[in-house]
Amino acid sequence: MIRAEEIIRRKRDGGTLSEAEIAGLVAGYTAGEIPDYQLSAWLMAVYFRGLDGVETRALTRAMLHSGRVLALPPGAPVADKHSTGGVGDKTSLIIAPLAACCGIRVPMISGRGLGHTGGTLDKLESIPGFRTRLSLGEFEAVLERLGCAMIGQTEEIAPADRKLYALRDVTATVESLPLITASILSKKLAEGLDALLLDVKFGDGAFMQAYDDARALALSMLGIAREMGVRAEALLTDMEQPLGEMVGNALEVEECLAIMRGDALTEAQSALRELALELTARMVALARQAGGGPAAAALEPARAECQRHLAAGAAMERFQAMAEAQGAEPGCLESPARLPRARHESLLAAPRAGYVRAARARALGTAAMLLGAGRRQLSDAIDPAAGLRLQARLGDWVEAGAPLCTFYYNLPERLDAARALALSAFELGGSPPEARRLVREVLGS
Repeated sequence: MIRAEEIIRRKRDGGTLSEAEIAGLVAGYTAGEIPDYQLSAWLMAVYFRGLDGVETRALTRAMLHSGRVLALPPGAPVADKHSTGGVGDKTSLIIAPLAACCGIRVPMISGRGLGHTGGTLDKLESIPGFRTRLSLGEFEAVLERLGCAMIGQTEEIAPADRKLYALRDVTATVESLPLITASILSKKLAEGLDALLLDVKFGDGAFMQAYDDARALALSMLGIAREMGVRAEALLTDMEQPLGEMVGNALEVEECLAIMRGDALTEAQSALRELALELTARMVALARQAGGGPAAAALEPARAECQRHLAAGAAMERFQAMAEAQGAEPGCLESPARLPRARHESLLAAPRAGYVRAARARALGTAAMLLGAGRRQLSDAIDPAAGLRLQARLGDWVEAGAPLCTFYYNLPERLDAARALALSAFELGGSPPEARRLVREVLGS
């Protein structure tokens, strides 16, 4: 039996912990043998003193093995993508079916949105009947039949992470690099992956707003994933403004369906399409090279294959089959009218002419949340139809009275607060801002 107070004291004083000590601490807390107040003290010690690479790997391994690790039957490579989250970040809905069309198995376990950021589960649940709460047996059956399945974290997957994250949330220790690394990887590696692609956001709407902080997180996750035998790569992508045009659950689903159907796209939607293609191609290349050899050698063929499947509508067909296999109403994706629609809409007009020098993602995401598209705390209800459409983007010239964004809502009493917040997101000036690249850097290729 470990002595929790000794482990707390040593980490408080800047010492290092053994793998056995960390494993014992995690196991004891998960089993209810170590109380919240002792784990809170340890988390705060980690927040200030940090964990080295060996300790972070030990924590990741302990959290990973606190529950079940998927053991899929031999067959196609297994891969997934993780995003650190942002506003309008909906690429998972395209990536999972598209990678499956390329012969990769994608067991995607996702999360819910909180605050200004959206969550993949909330988007999926805006599809009538779509079930994200499957048993692991149901999950594995859909995965084996279609090559992709998308669910939330189950009771069996990394239970230590659920307990630790809840405690981090109320002890102001969320922003610890090793704790973030262990939390993300313990859930993702529980999928039994051969390869993992990381989409690490930076900018106004990102969890890690500073580029250097996002890069440090990417390197931390890359290092631990590789040490644990999973081929990994990270892209650092810009989240200064929302991704795509739509912010809100059913709105974002429809935007992804338009891309997968091959509809005419705006510039913003084309950028979303290209990012989804790049992420999928890199994930496919990583998975195919997981047995050894450089992923770069497989990247161009993977890009061409992804583009071909997307253009042919194969990803759309696979997504619809997955949705129906997970309970969605048959044919519910064939028309936007079958998705939830808001009763009201309202335009936000530019107060004067000028170049859009800022379209701050955090404020726009929070405005959508106020309308009902997100939640302040996990117990809040979501309005799947609520959200906004961004119509003016960084670098655009707008005339006075031109549309900046359109709100979609069912609760008129929330509109004024959302409008004021969204208006504060836009900065208009006499010269365009410096151009920003959506993908800033690729690490690990």
